[in-house]
Amino acid sequence: MTTAPQLIRVLLVDNHTLVRAGLRAILHNIEGIQVVAEAGDGREALSLIADCQPDVVLMDVAMPDMNGLEATARIVKEFPQTRVMILSMHAQEEYVLQALRLGAMGYVLKDVGVGELELAIRASFQGETYLSPAVSKHVADYQERVGHEYSTQTPAQLTSRQREILQLITEGRTTKEIAQLLFISVKTVETHRMQLMKRLDIYDVAGLVRYAIRMKLIIPED
Repeated sequence: MTTAPQLIRVLLVDNHTLVRAGLRAILHNIEGIQVVAEAGDGREALSLIADCQPDVVLMDVAMPDMNGLEATARIVKEFPQTRVMILSMHAQEEYVLQALRLGAMGYVLKDVGVGELELAIRASFQGETYLSPAVSKHVADYQERVGHEYSTQTPAQLTSRQREILQLITEGRTTKEIAQLLFISVKTVETHRMQLMKRLDIYDVAGLVRYAIRMKLIIPED
């Protein structure tokens, strides 16, 4: 007598409705995997996890309000039992390494086949790291090539809240909009903004945008 495999509960996080619909349709046909909720950005994903308790989060990278990398860091810290698998069209090794450093279980490209997507989800559920072959073969070479230079550029000097506000600033949000979105006062936003500008020694929005893109804190859409 065989035992049925444990059901894997999945949360889809992507700001494109059609992408989520396609993923839901694909996963619906895979035995043992159930989509329990969908989110359009990292912030919404965080609010859903406590209620839905997914086993695996399929996380896009480039999203407004809170990108997938920042959301991954938050999930790993706040919901350690939930695994994060990045599903992105961005194949650059920098994004892969950043995602893994932040605690993602793996990184899969959006052009993978259904079989590989299923394999990635199951590996993530088991606590195993999974990388798409298209990116894994480049990661080791990239780490060796960039080495210490890359590690010293990691934006560890910013707090999670500062990274969050930095993304919103670079998206053109006003101080009032940021305050309303984060449920904090305008004065608190201004304080965070002043502190992060002082810490980075950057005092204009254009400079913040360039820094955020270089440090992979925001990911421009293709």
